[in-house]
Amino acid sequence: MNFETMDTYILSKVGAGFDYPFDEKTRVYRIGEKMFALTSKESPLCVNLKCDPIYALELRSLYEGIVAGYHMNKKHWNTVTVENSDVDGETVRELIDHSYELVYKSLTKKQKALLLQ
Repeated sequence: MNFETMDTYILSKVGAGFDYPFDEKTRVYRIGEKMFALTSKESPLCVNLKCDPIYALELRSLYEGIVAGYHMNKKHWNTVTVENSDVDGETVRELIDHSYELVYKSLTKKQKALLLQ
């Protein structure tokens, strides 16, 4: 999976958008005001994704390409190496979905309603 494919997939999520709050390289994807993914175009391509803490530990034990979130809360975030990694594209999409769902569930009813407008 390359940056463009991943970016298109992330932005296909309802209400997903991005900004650059930290620097001009780090793209932060949000639902409303809440982050669910961070990446940049640098090589190797990596993405930080929110994850259930127990599942995060399991993933880190199964894949060399998944480690505790770089510059993030290590309990709730994983860094996934997308290029030249043992993590295939389908798994990356599943982890993006998981991250999105975790954040979406935390939104209020009002915030969820605004996303559907």
